Amino acid sequence: MDNLPMKKTLQEYVDAFNANDLEHLMSLFSDEASVEDPVGSPPKTGRIEIEAFYRESMTGAKLELLVSPRGSYSNAATITFAVHTEKKGHSIRIDVTDVMTFDSAGKIATMHAYWGPDDMQQL
Repeated sequence: MDNLPMKKTLQEYVDAFNANDLEHLMSLFSDEASVEDPVGSPPKTGRIEIEAFYRESMTGAKLELLVSPRGSYSNAATITFAVHTEKKGHSIRIDVTDVMTFDSAGKIATMHAYWGPDDMQQL
């Protein structure tokens, strides 16, 4: 798979998230996609569960891309970013790396978000 379309999709993902454009964000995923955020939590599978997850996640949060999207020699690409949001009235930052795989149509098939408790900091 060509890296450029995957990287473009990941940039669109960040832009749609930051614009609170749920419709555009969801258009980047396949109908059968799964999201595991963070890795180790129960996966959200299919459009209804994924849309509900992002509707909640996007509220009051912004993504700051820390490095440009990275491709692979396969159908996977990554983004590394900081999530800026609030929790219990405090500003927090969560450092995250998302690994996404793509189907043959160029849609996101899986998303695995790598972060844990020690990746969150109160600002």
